[in-house]
Amino acid sequence: MFDALAEKLEDAWKKLRGQDKISQSNIQDALKVVRDALLKADVNLQVVREFIKDVETKAIGAEVISGVRPDQQFIKIVRDELIAVMGETNAPLAQADKPPTVILMAGLQGTGKTTATAKLALYLRKQKRNCLMVATDVYRPAAIDQLKTLGEQIKVPVFELGTGENPVEIARQGVERAKAENIDTVIIDTAGRLQIDPEMMAELARIKEATQPDDTLLVVDSMTGQEAANLTRTFHDEIGITGAILTKMDGDSRGGAALSVRKISGQPIKFVGVGEKVEALEPFYPDRIASRILGMGDVVTLVEKAQEEIDLADAVKMQEKILEARFDFNDFIKQMRLLKNMGSLGGVLKLIPGMGKISGADLEKGEAELKRTEAMISSMTKAERQDPDLLAQSPSRRRRVAKGSGHSERDVSDLVTKFTRMRAMMRKMGRGEMGGMGFPEMGGMFGGGGGAPQAGFRGYPGGGSPKKNKKPGKKKKGFGQL
Repeated sequence: MFDALAEKLEDAWKKLRGQDKISQSNIQDALKVVRDALLKADVNLQVVREFIKDVETKAIGAEVISGVRPDQQFIKIVRDELIAVMGETNAPLAQADKPPTVILMAGLQGTGKTTATAKLALYLRKQKRNCLMVATDVYRPAAIDQLKTLGEQIKVPVFELGTGENPVEIARQGVERAKAENIDTVIIDTAGRLQIDPEMMAELARIKEATQPDDTLLVVDSMTGQEAANLTRTFHDEIGITGAILTKMDGDSRGGAALSVRKISGQPIKFVGVGEKVEALEPFYPDRIASRILGMGDVVTLVEKAQEEIDLADAVKMQEKILEARFDFNDFIKQMRLLKNMGSLGGVLKLIPGMGKISGADLEKGEAELKRTEAMISSMTKAERQDPDLLAQSPSRRRRVAKGSGHSERDVSDLVTKFTRMRAMMRKMGRGEMGGMGFPEMGGMFGGGGGAPQAGFRGYPGGGSPKKNKKPGKKKKGFGQL
């Protein structure tokens, strides 16, 4: 998300590089670039005008700080203003003093409302809150079945009375069921329409009156751009909402909705959907989003994703195996799958500071190398995965793995060689014989390139192949360069 916006904003900082200080004259070109970038990202025109005016006022009035370049100072001002526009802090979900907490989901048809209902239920279940989803969309074909299927997937019960009952009565009975069963959170999935109409609004108003929700969340498709902000304002004026969930932020969205909703509608974005998987829902933190827009990464979100997937005891064992050079192909494949569980390779890497400028082509190559490596490891026997030396000593074993994985014997030989070198470097690190933090050979395992960051997850080393003793020639890019 925000890739195009981040790339264009980079041009704005360049306008101020080499300047001694920010002035009325030299800032105009940079402001023009920022304005154009925001408009192309489909940010609301009113928001853009106010944003540029505020940035200009603060930039020209900013005190000159010793040791800070004008472009760096300008980035700081833009970041602070982005955070202000998006709402300063995360707006948490409401929680009733007396259970159950009732959350009403509203929105137009096709925005991903039913999926967002399940995503929110899973998010709350991970927060140790027990939920009940209520299916009141009796109009859209298979809407109730969709919610029931998602409920089975995430192990959250669904209350429904079929398509013949009144939606208001379904919602009312759903809340009563939650009270009877001591469920602390009820999420009501409502019907949508292709466009706003009086009938839909009237039904929403009746459901809201019958259930008295603590939170009324509007689910908005972020790909509608600045229209998402206008839609949020309309729903708020008509029925009164307490926040929004932006869906499809991982698609072709240009980011304008995230920068417009709070300013135009007055209502906060509480969550963003960042993928099709039911786990792909993130709380909306303006400061973290601002950092992503500016290509600074988002370490806090990265750590939170890792904490969801990593068992502390496993991490300690893995660290011991790495430092004692007992790390084998089984461990390696486990780490690869852990990375996959955290999201797409591109999505994870772009949370790491300095990695936001990775090209789509490099990411695709990295994904391909991961698949190649996994295919070769999957074709190994249990003994070969535990003892890579078996493959190093046996050409016939390498040929069998190559044939089974659909790759060449040379590919398998390269994988084994690089893995062996990596383990040797791990052994040196365990003995305190290396000063660096990374394992350069790990990068080479994904295509032979160098230049990767030297620090990564604990127990998930990164790096690029050593440059010495290399033959001259065009360097082949791979995952190690990401």
